[in-house]
Formats: sequence, C-alpha cells, structure tokens
Amino acid sequence: MKEIFFKYLLPLLLFSIFGCGQEKESKTIINFWAMGVEGEAISKLIPEFEKQNPNIKVNVLQIAWVAAHEKLITAFASETLPDVFQLGNTWIPEFVAMNAIQPLNEFVKQSKVVSREKFFEGIWETNVIDSIVYGIPWYVDTRVMFYRTDILKSVGYDHPPKTWQELYDVSKRIKQKYNRYSFFIPTNEWFPFIVFAIQNNAQLLKDKNQYGDFTSKEFKEAIEFLSKFYYEGLSPVDMQQVLNVYQAFGEGFFSIYITGPWNITEFQNRLPKEIQNKWMTAPLPSPNNDYPGYSLPGGSSIVINKLSKNKNAAWKWIEYLSSEKTQYEFYKLVSSLPAVKNVWMNKEFQENVFIKAFYEQLQKTKPTPKIPEWEQIVFQKIQQQMIEPIARRRISINDALIQLNKDVDKILVKRRWLLKKK
Repeated sequence: MKEIFFKYLLPLLLFSIFGCGQEKESKTIINFWAMGVEGEAISKLIPEFEKQNPNIKVNVLQIAWVAAHEKLITAFASETLPDVFQLGNTWIPEFVAMNAIQPLNEFVKQSKVVSREKFFEGIWETNVIDSIVYGIPWYVDTRVMFYRTDILKSVGYDHPPKTWQELYDVSKRIKQKYNRYSFFIPTNEWFPFIVFAIQNNAQLLKDKNQYGDFTSKEFKEAIEFLSKFYYEGLSPVDMQQVLNVYQAFGEGFFSIYITGPWNITEFQNRLPKEIQNKWMTAPLPSPNNDYPGYSLPGGSSIVINKLSKNKNAAWKWIEYLSSEKTQYEFYKLVSSLPAVKNVWMNKEFQENVFIKAFYEQLQKTKPTPKIPEWEQIVFQKIQQQMIEPIARRRISINDALIQLNKDVDKILVKRRWLLKKK
C-alpha cells in the first residue's frame, strides 16, 4: 500500500500543491489606486474583468480624496506608485512634469475600445499635453446653471438666460420686483470668475504659460461684469448670508446658482416639496449669442505608472473601464457621469430632465492652462486673495489685476527657468 502511495498518489499531491502555486504565480497582478466612493465601488466590477482576463488579477486600494495627492506624491518619491491609478484631470500636468506617468499614444492607436472621438472633446483634451495622451477619462464633471423657473417666469423669462446681458437683465428684474438677490456668486469660489473669463476668450496666461495675462481686456471685462452683481446688490457679498445653499434657493433668497451634477440629487432631497417642480438646470450663458457659453471640463482620468512592469495588463484594465457596458455599470454604482458619449444615449439619461443640461454643456468645455502651477494660482491667488477684496471694494479691479499678474509671475519663475534651460 505504501508503495502505491509513493508511486502514484504522492506525485499527484505534490502537483496539486506546487502546480496550483505556479498557476497563481503565473497571473499578472496589477495594483490600482482609486479615490473616494469610486474606490469603494470599483471592486464590484473586478470579477467580470478577471473573468474576461483570467491571467490578470486586480488589487484595489481605496484612498480618501483629502489624502490622495500627498499619498501619490509620496509614492512617486519612493518609487512605489501602483501600476495604474486615478488622477483628477487637473493633476495630469503635475504628474507629467514629474515624468511619473506613461504616454499612451501607442496604446490608443492600437485600441479597438479607446479612441478620442468616443469621449467629450474638452474632457479628452485635459489629458493631452504637447499632443501626447497621458490619461483616459474615467468619469466627467462640469458645472451648469441651476435656476428657479417660477421666479424667472414671474419677471418675464420663460427660459434660462442665454447671454450675459439676459443674465444681468433678469437679475435686475428680480431685484426690482422682490428686493432679493438673484445670481449667487460665492466670494470663496474661483470657478465663476475663470469660466466667465474663458467664455470671453481670455487666455489667462501668455508666452507659453510663462506669465500672467490677467490685465488683458478680455479678463478684465469678465471680472467687471461679475463684480456688477456685487456692487448693485444682485449677489450677496457676505458668505454668512448663505449658510445653507438649499434652504436659500428654496426660499428664493437667490434664484440662479452655478454648480455641478452632485447637486441634482441634493436639490431633489433637500428642497421643499412645493419647490420640486419649480427649478431646472441649463447650460451656462454666453457673452454673445453663441449659446451655450463655455464651462470647464472636470472629472477623473486613469493613468499608468511609467515605471510599471505590467503596462499591457494595466491598459487592458483601462480598456475595460472605458467600455460602454462598464461605464454604464459604474454610473449605476456611483452616479458619476460617464466619460463615453454613447452611454448618454441610454434611456436613463434621455429621460432625466436635469441631466440634459450637463450633456449639452459637456459638448462645450475648455480646459484651463495645463501647467502644474495652475491650482496654486486659482486657489491661493484668485480664490483666497482677489475675489472678496474686489467684491467688498477694498481694492479696485485694476489694482487687483495688476497685483495678480505680479503674484502669478513670481509663481511661474521656475517654469520660465526650466523652459529657458530646455
């Protein structure tokens, strides 16, 4: 009996032990870092990918958004970035500057799933620097106008304002009839000022993004236009007056607000029942008759670590996340708007009256300057140091823009040095 065991059963047992181990080791393991709720939900999509790709295993690490940037920078410094990871598309220039992420042109060229025309043009463009693709859009974001249809109709507007002049006119009418604010422009948000400037063809930076261009005629006109709403009592200046956006909008404290898709659900849940059929969304107005005006492209992209040894497997994962089926499944999990245009043809999107404005707006977006210093410029210099002083008349618009140019030129000193060195 012992002889039979050693002759026949023992080799089978050893194969079972070591053969299975070798099979497991033969799989390519890719590490994927994702942020926030996306990181929580993505694990539900992995089984289908691994079924389609039995030789690839995906390990996911979820990272909180508040810690994501620092963790990614630390991982880059220690050469421990994962094979593939999520980036906010405004972070792309920074990681390109660090030489941290893989150019994807050749992958895209050979792909039957990923191609430029399948994505919203403005969103795709945020991932392209000097004609090189560095990221593939995962989900998209932009901002549109939320407005009170009943209040606008009561002052003669049965449609949302489509031009700057209509926006100003309807705001004055609301002020005259109700003695209320109309267009809420938060003094602690940079977005309205940059997006109206871009609509007015302001370049923001000049000379290959080496200097500020905030004293330009186009930028100044946009700031002067928005400042009128503060100066004429059409928008609150003191943020303490709007501690709860939903309550203020529901009570008619203001009637127009620029915000993002996350607020569709919030408005539906938080506004009083009697207001639910009295608000709507619309694309942003234009400075002329070229409606709609531009908004900014937002969202997240998927990139590949330049040092990854598993780039081909990582690309298969990106293709899987970019397929129409997966994009739709992902939307159902987290409500993040799909980056692939065809997914918007689903009945679920076509019948959602609030989503329609976002689809229209996503056809017309324009990215901000694609340099690593841009977030520092908009958050530190524009949002924190420029908007409120102008709104409270602590500084003239001219002086504020001159100072802004000086501050931005200091921030861009290193960029000028690097370009000169090249």
